[in-house]
Amino acid sequence: MFDLKKTVAGLTIMTGMAVTVPAWADDGIVRHSAGKFPIASSIEVPAGASTIYLSGMGAPVQDKKADPHTIAAYGDTQAQTFAALRRIQDELKKLGLGMGDVVQMHIYMVDDPKLGKLDFDGMMKAYTQFYGTDKQPALPVRSAFGVARLANPGWLVEIEVTAARMPLK
Repeated sequence: MFDLKKTVAGLTIMTGMAVTVPAWADDGIVRHSAGKFPIASSIEVPAGASTIYLSGMGAPVQDKKADPHTIAAYGDTQAQTFAALRRIQDELKKLGLGMGDVVQMHIYMVDDPKLGKLDFDGMMKAYTQFYGTDKQPALPVRSAFGVARLANPGWLVEIEVTAARMPLK
């Protein structure tokens, strides 16, 4: 006889198992899912891979008329995150890598004076244009930090990443 409670319980368990199944990339890197949130919970990089560390990057000046030591020169958190990730993408490209090669990301953020707090939502709106998309599903492990200040007083965001390059076969 069909038992709805047992069927729902079984589907719930199977759905939970699907979330924890690791995703193996063709390059041998294993990314473990954190559920629906667009970051990996852990990543395994196999022996023989090169590790590439990119220095922290903020957004380049967006408004050349504004004082380069002010937020007005760089934009809000969303605009700065997007521009910083574009810079990272460009640097990775110079190295023959892409955003899918990023295995770890640290995002340092300061309070947006207009909001009086961190603009985590603005950061996520820009971040999800680069990660968790159909075109680029390879998610890094990531931490986001609220800090007192960044080196450039106009920056609301600074991002550093670690990438992995698998050896040529």
